[in-house]
Amino acid sequence: MSKICQITGKKAMVGNNVSHSKRRTKRKFNVNLFTKKFFWVEEQVWITLTISAAGLRTINKKGLDAAIKEAAQKGYLTEIKTLAY
Repeated sequence: MSKICQITGKKAMVGNNVSHSKRRTKRKFNVNLFTKKFFWVEEQVWITLTISAAGLRTINKKGLDAAIKEAAQKGYLTEIKTLAY
């Protein structure tokens, strides 16, 4: 699975390496991702999402159901893994 947040759509960025040499190289700035379990109350099911720290704050602010619907509408969320207990 690629390193993309399922809520915000954030992914790795490329930037310049800051060094004291003349050689110019690029570096990769990865996203701060977590694999987190949530209980989706509206569907009565446990789900796992790969989200960034910003995505976690979005879920805390808007709620899980609203964040999932918005991410699906924008195309960031393609599949949701449900956990069977």
